[in-house]
Amino acid sequence: MPGEYPFTRGLYKDMYRNKTWTMRQYAGFTSAKESNKRFLDLIEQGVTGLSVAFDLPTQIGYDSDHLMSSGEVGKVGVPISILDDMEILFNKIPLDKVSTSMTINSTAPILLALYIVAAENQGIAINKLSGTVQNDILKEYSARGTYIYPPGPSMRLVTDVMEFCEHNIPNWNTISISGYHIREAGSTAVQELGFTFSNAIAYVEAAISKGLDPNKFGPRLSFFFNSHNGFLEEIAKFRAARKLWAKIMKERFKVTNEKALYCRFHTQTGGSTLTAHQIDNNVVRTTVQALSAVLGGTQSLHTNSKDEALALPSDEAAQVALRTQQIIFAETGISEYPDPFGGSYVIEKMTEDFVDEASFLIEKVDSMGGAISAIENGFVDNEITNSAYQYQKEIENNKRFIVGVNFHATHEKTKQNLLDIDLKKVNKQINDLKKRKSERDNNKVGSSLNDLASASNNDDNIMPFVIDCIKNKCTLGEIADTFRKVFGEYH
Repeated sequence: MPGEYPFTRGLYKDMYRNKTWTMRQYAGFTSAKESNKRFLDLIEQGVTGLSVAFDLPTQIGYDSDHLMSSGEVGKVGVPISILDDMEILFNKIPLDKVSTSMTINSTAPILLALYIVAAENQGIAINKLSGTVQNDILKEYSARGTYIYPPGPSMRLVTDVMEFCEHNIPNWNTISISGYHIREAGSTAVQELGFTFSNAIAYVEAAISKGLDPNKFGPRLSFFFNSHNGFLEEIAKFRAARKLWAKIMKERFKVTNEKALYCRFHTQTGGSTLTAHQIDNNVVRTTVQALSAVLGGTQSLHTNSKDEALALPSDEAAQVALRTQQIIFAETGISEYPDPFGGSYVIEKMTEDFVDEASFLIEKVDSMGGAISAIENGFVDNEITNSAYQYQKEIENNKRFIVGVNFHATHEKTKQNLLDIDLKKVNKQINDLKKRKSERDNNKVGSSLNDLASASNNDDNIMPFVIDCIKNKCTLGEIADTFRKVFGEYH
């Protein structure tokens, strides 16, 4: 039954009867000021959790005024380089009242520190904060690419965040282990589960090696899955995920705390399934995918906007995406019935097949020495690439149909209002950063960065030192460069 081990039918007995899933909308573009306006609008529209998209320079440790950032500032997310940016981003948003998810990995400790100091400057104790930092570096090496440092030091940063949060931010999800990007890179649904849980096993092992107790840190682990167009397949995948993780934690790691057995996950509808032609069709795709996530028992959901194959979401498209979730909750009656597809012979068979096939893949990764070895020897990347190739070949050979692409295709120009990035506002963000750098106490900056370098060279938890850097107006790029000097870069 729902709420009973191994939680195939749901983590909680009543599921959405007592509390709906968190409705998040992923947002960020142009500048901290412009992104703040979008956040405030989403909250007014009924969003129950914020999800921050950061631009590419922020993700890979460069300030907005760095030469490497040229042409990329504010393009795929919000640029955050210094404390002032984070404070502007969350202006008029009480950080003790909102749950914030941050999709950030290589620079996760830095963004978390920025968030912590911004909250403290609002007068909020950090133990009152709730949210998630993705902090999942392993999938970056094989599926997404925004890594900076080699796997060893990167894992050290991951577990330092886990250790710090366990003692200081009890309601913070310290890692969101992501199958989403693995699926977006072209994996099958089975590979999404298998590689995600292999990565998760590596994180748990690293945390245990650091002296952390999985019974204590286990409840703060969370997952991030994709929902594609295979309606029944996706429902079964989510059910299998809960069963797999509960069994891994109980049987492999001897966990006894029931909450540490929970596979709590956020879901995002499939970005790679959206088409640039006939973009109104994407509303239907997103609705089907969102239904799968809800029927599969997700704890949190982002619905993609119809225009995302062409641009970042416009205000109108973002509102339609949010209304999709609200209609599913308010008008369908689905939330009254936990796991309504449970007992269907199709769903039950598919669920068990997922468990068996993903378990086989996990065992194969184990036989190579674990997730890091399987990444370094190219196995994970090759498997995903082969699956992506087969999928595309099926489309081109008309063995798989995509409406508007190779089935009922038309090629009229899109007449929608697409979001444009305002370069004047981007340039203002860059110029403001230069001004703040010139006005700060650079003696304090240098001293804080030296202390961080020393901590990085020994076994100290780096989080207190990063927080000190943020308070003294060190930038994200300067902190990331300090780590680069100590840890080196991964190629």
